[in-house]
Amino acid sequence: MSTNVLRTADGWWVVLGDRAVPVGTKAATTAELLADRDAVREATLSGEAGTPVADLAALSPVTTPCRVVAQMVNYRSHARDSGFKGDIPPAFFRKASGSVSGPGDAVVRPSHVKFLDYEIELGLVMGAPLPVGTVVEERDLPSYVAGLVITNDVSAREVQLTKTQFYESKSYPTFTPTGPYLSLLEPEDFAHLLDLRLKLSVNGELRQDRTLADMIVRPAQALTLLARFQTLDAGDLLLTGTPGGTALKAPPKAVEKIGALLPPAVKWKAFFKSQAKNPHYLSPGDVITATIATPDGRIDLGEQRTPVAAAN
Repeated sequence: MSTNVLRTADGWWVVLGDRAVPVGTKAATTAELLADRDAVREATLSGEAGTPVADLAALSPVTTPCRVVAQMVNYRSHARDSGFKGDIPPAFFRKASGSVSGPGDAVVRPSHVKFLDYEIELGLVMGAPLPVGTVVEERDLPSYVAGLVITNDVSAREVQLTKTQFYESKSYPTFTPTGPYLSLLEPEDFAHLLDLRLKLSVNGELRQDRTLADMIVRPAQALTLLARFQTLDAGDLLLTGTPGGTALKAPPKAVEKIGALLPPAVKWKAFFKSQAKNPHYLSPGDVITATIATPDGRIDLGEQRTPVAAAN
């Protein structure tokens, strides 16, 4: 069974039901904690009464700086929403680790952004180095991936689309809410990954709801493809794509054909004028709720609840 770990300003905690037991470790970073799994096991078996989880202020269980890499268009439902047909070539992009924020911190919408979107994603937390050239088979996943986290790949769509700039559009501070739990997996838990269900709601309205069975490139293959050019280390984070249901969707075919005839500036002005009528983009005052779990609760990454705020 997986073990959920929480991080606060006071240190690391093992979550046991509705209570948490402190981990006796000097680890300051996620990588250092993963190197001290014995301390996590000791806390799990300590028998201490612990502290109510509700009384703890959770920080991101992925400490920074670290590498934050993301997969693009990696769920079939998202590919359909985005207007893709046929085979989708695997693609990756980087996010600034300064975008990582806590599971209860506000997502801050920059003053120049009007079209702020959500993307729930399963995050893989590396437990060992992944050198360039590594080939990862399904059976090898426990050797490289230590655990899982909930992440939200928040996106400034007008920056992403008009500039074709993923790095900027997804790297503003607070644009990667992470946690609450780092779910440390045992080797047998990896057989249950495809049962994980990702759910995201905005103000109580369910927007995204899919299992990992909807994935196009699964974790072992993704790590193999990434290792063609990118080294990863313990504590680094890979976001594995989002299901359909985001605010942004491809325009209807007729509109798309007309748009192709327009100069870029005119095309984007018309597109975002139409998007202004879309009520699904995030606004200050909205609350995003995200969960990832298997139906039997064997793996449960907790609940991420993040309000949306305007920049000062």
